[in-house]
Amino acid sequence: MSRLGQGLSRIGTELEARRAEAERDEAAGPPYGPPETAPPAGAEAAEGPTTVPAPPAYAPDVPARPDPVSAIPWGMRVAAEAGWRLLVLAGTVWVLMRVISSVELVVLAFVAALLVTALLQPTVAWLRAKGVPRGLATALTAISGFVVMGLVGWFVVWQVMDNIDNLTDRVRDGIEELKRWLLDSPFHVTERQINDIAKNLSDTIGSNAEQITSAGLQGVTVIVETMTGILLAMFSTLFLLHDGRKVWEWTLKLVPAQARPGVAGAGPRAWRTLTAYVRGTVLVALIDAVFIGLGLYFLDVPMAVPLAVFIFLFAFIPLVGAVISGALACLVALVTNGVFTALMVLVVVLAVQQIEGHVLQPFILGRAVRVHPLAVVLAVAAGGLTAGIGGAVVAVPLVAVTNTVVGYLKAYSQEPALLSTPEPRGATAYQVAPTPAPGSPEGKDRA
Repeated sequence: MSRLGQGLSRIGTELEARRAEAERDEAAGPPYGPPETAPPAGAEAAEGPTTVPAPPAYAPDVPARPDPVSAIPWGMRVAAEAGWRLLVLAGTVWVLMRVISSVELVVLAFVAALLVTALLQPTVAWLRAKGVPRGLATALTAISGFVVMGLVGWFVVWQVMDNIDNLTDRVRDGIEELKRWLLDSPFHVTERQINDIAKNLSDTIGSNAEQITSAGLQGVTVIVETMTGILLAMFSTLFLLHDGRKVWEWTLKLVPAQARPGVAGAGPRAWRTLTAYVRGTVLVALIDAVFIGLGLYFLDVPMAVPLAVFIFLFAFIPLVGAVISGALACLVALVTNGVFTALMVLVVVLAVQQIEGHVLQPFILGRAVRVHPLAVVLAVAAGGLTAGIGGAVVAVPLVAVTNTVVGYLKAYSQEPALLSTPEPRGATAYQVAPTPAPGSPEGKDRA
């Protein structure tokens, strides 16, 4: 009995120790993670265990993968953003150029009408200020302008046809004189070499007779297209002179509402630049034609008046036109009057062009249409490659107008005070400029 009592006492002592140990473990919590909560009935079977064992202490840390955008360098991201925008812009320009090339005749006729309108619009405004009705003022100005242009063209053709026989004889004599000069020159040119060159030239013309005939037929097509373009330009000029305000208002409706104020303010300035360019170029070209024509007349060069008219017309192609017209005048003087006269003509042409470039253009055109010479050369080259002579003529005024518009829009986005526009004076676009004049109540409210 004593042994049985001792065994029961030992078992009780062990049970008490185990109960105390269990209470200590329950008070300390589980070894990993927060204490578990009793899951609802059946949840453990459906969802699995509620805790995940922590990794062992010796396991290495695995860093998280970075965002792909942050992994690309900043410069590359900027280049990519600019690149796809440039691609979209280049595609838009390419499509626009394709559309323009398909209707090149219409575009050139309308641009020519804009240039003529910029030249004649001040006359319409002057007649309107004198009380002449708009329709009558437009008709008088347009008819007078077209008659003057037609008379100039007729005068050139008449002078050429009237002097063609004399010019042919002078050219023949000039070729003989040039031949004698080459024989006596230090270049050691023989008569046989000159005859061989003349024979090769004659054979070349004879072998290319078919191409020359085809070029003549193409010339007829060009004449028809030119007449069509002239008629389109005349009608466009007439309607722009009469309804220029309505045309500008309709154009503004095509512009998005958010950009409309800026475009409405840039339009008058662009028109002022175009008007200043056309009027200044006409005046400079007239001065060049008069003085070079007088030099040709006093040097007894045949067809001095037609050459002066050609100099006037080619002056509308900056830089390149002056070189071509001056070279033509020197060539005519060379084959008709000899080397000395050609050198004197070259001196006259260079002197007048130097006065034009350093005195006339800065004084007459001023700062409104000042374009860097590099931009002028590139614009004339691009315009000539794109649309021939017409593209070369309209390239520089287009660059000047674009420069004015971009400068204004840049200032408009930076300085709201530049919204004010001077009172319109004789320009079609100025009559509908919605921007108020400086100092007006509207301008103060808008500012």
